[in-house]
Amino acid sequence: MSYRDLVVKQRIQKDDYFRNHHHSPLTEEQISKFKTLNYFEVDENYRFIVELKQYNKKQNVDIRTSTGSLQTYIRFGYVEFRIKDVLNTLTVYKQHDSDYFFIPFKDLTTGKETYGAGRYIELEKIDKNLYSLDFNFAYNPYCAYNDNWTCPLTPFENILKVEIKAGEKAFSKS
Repeated sequence: MSYRDLVVKQRIQKDDYFRNHHHSPLTEEQISKFKTLNYFEVDENYRFIVELKQYNKKQNVDIRTSTGSLQTYIRFGYVEFRIKDVLNTLTVYKQHDSDYFFIPFKDLTTGKETYGAGRYIELEKIDKNLYSLDFNFAYNPYCAYNDNWTCPLTPFENILKVEIKAGEKAFSKS
């Protein structure tokens, strides 16, 4: 299976989940009108192998959510990658008692082509400290679809000064 086919397959599965699963973030009314999520074309230029550089001193940080509450994460480390000769850095957060890494981000498409509060991306472990950072799998938080969800917002340090024209686009709630 080609890389593009793999990404498209995952997108079809996500659409099916949103349409049919009882944990879908969509309301019943939204599901009745739902056809598919909106995505940028698959672009391998937004796929990176990165080293997770851990901070020597990992701090607890409170991240504000879409409903104004705070959620505590560990400021674990960072990854670096280049887009059009621009070096970019994203801080990687970790949930307590979990191996899940959390990377909220904004870029120059935010609020135009993508959700105004930012998107999320996950790291996929390849080897010891090497990970896949693939923006073709960037996704919207659940609060992008339904205001009843609480979602962590993007910290200032994860606002990129480049366009990430990959992954999920903004969702139309109408």
